[in-house]
Amino acid sequence: MTRITDKAEQLGEQAHRSDWLDHAVRAGLVAYGVVHLMIGWLALQLAFGEREGKTSSTGAMQELAQQPFGSVLVWLVALGLALLVVWRLLEAFAGHRDEDDDDRWKKQASSVVKAIIYAALAVTAVRVATSSGDSGSGGSGGGKGSGSDTTSLTAQVMEWPGGQLLIGAIGLGIIGYGVHHLWRAWTDGFREELDAEGQSGETGTAYIWFGRIGYAAKGLAVGLVGALTVYAAATHEASRTGGLDQALQEVLEQPFGPFLLGVIGVGIGCYGLFAFARARHLAR
Repeated sequence: MTRITDKAEQLGEQAHRSDWLDHAVRAGLVAYGVVHLMIGWLALQLAFGEREGKTSSTGAMQELAQQPFGSVLVWLVALGLALLVVWRLLEAFAGHRDEDDDDRWKKQASSVVKAIIYAALAVTAVRVATSSGDSGSGGSGGGKGSGSDTTSLTAQVMEWPGGQLLIGAIGLGIIGYGVHHLWRAWTDGFREELDAEGQSGETGTAYIWFGRIGYAAKGLAVGLVGALTVYAAATHEASRTGGLDQALQEVLEQPFGPFLLGVIGVGIGCYGLFAFARARHLAR
């Protein structure tokens, strides 16, 4: 049994270090960047009062689907995100070999979480691609359904024994993920994702600023999603929970809301640009 496990880990390590995976990851990061650029653009439209639809990954996919050859583009994004899932799972299974046991366990767990996030985005892309293929609406109905589905699921979970605590714990976990992004922005921890060339010269300086602004903006947005989830659990109001769309709507309703939302939109766009930089200067 040990020999089989060792052989499987060896094969996983070979795959993790292979050239084909390197190209696949770069393609996936381009797709990831496109999604964030679209979300940033939708947030800016919302800030200027030019949009009423979903400002989320679903809305971004729907907006992309409405472009020329949009269905093909969304399928390519879905494929790229699926490749990122494969990368992170291989990383969790065969990566981080040079780390201490505790650090290795933490990084493997982080890789699994990231794989889940990429998988959720990939599923969203597939749903939008299939719905836009069935009708010319670009899957607009799917965006509405996704929000009500989230609220319905939250309401069901809250009725479980300890359901409120579970939703609250999930919200705290989301807040923690947002704080992690803010911390990486503050400490420049994201720089480890770029190779030496990607951190040097004027171009490298621009990439680093994209990372700082992008990680800070995404951390703030994710933290707001977590805060809404915790509030929903504390008040037993499932309707108060929601995703990025509802969080940005909450920002819009605050004093100086359009300005704040515009800043977040630009920041999320910077996160997308940093993903492009990672695709070009991937540290492996």
